[in-house]
Amino acid sequence: MDGIEVAQHLQQLERPPAVIFATAYDEFAIRAFEVHAIDYLLKPIRYARLKEALARARAGPRREALSEIARAPRTHLSAQERGRIHLIPVADIVYLKAELKYVTVRTGAREHLIEESLTKLEEEFGNRFVRVHRNCLVARAAVRGFERATQDGEAHWEVVLNGTDERIAVSRRQQHVLREFSRG
Repeated sequence: MDGIEVAQHLQQLERPPAVIFATAYDEFAIRAFEVHAIDYLLKPIRYARLKEALARARAGPRREALSEIARAPRTHLSAQERGRIHLIPVADIVYLKAELKYVTVRTGAREHLIEESLTKLEEEFGNRFVRVHRNCLVARAAVRGFERATQDGEAHWEVVLNGTDERIAVSRRQQHVLREFSRG
């Protein structure tokens, strides 16, 4: 079990202890704060930084504040790329598309790959995104409209999106989405 998993289990306790991560690796910082860590210290640890983190731990977050944070959806997703962590504002996301074990996060500017479940993302952000295909969620705010298209002699609907020229096919199973948007 790694430290992130330990912190997740500790959060299930009635009175979870304050958690401060101390590590030589920076790539887990975002995940550490998602499990309500008080701080994330990189080795070598400076005395002043340790003292500051311990003071914050002693003050302790209020239990109500932690439960509020746990219920609220994240405002950013994180993508690791070449040793860096990119924070992607959820408000900037045009669509989320599952491909093998990754999810492509498309913003108006570029694409990122993340290792999260599309189903879990839909549960967390269901009010912001709508499923148009078994492998794709589109941002409700990014939907500009729908167009008929033909591929291999078969007609289908595609979502026209703000922020990209790409079109996303709407599966037959998800065509109820067209009615939802036409009602406004």
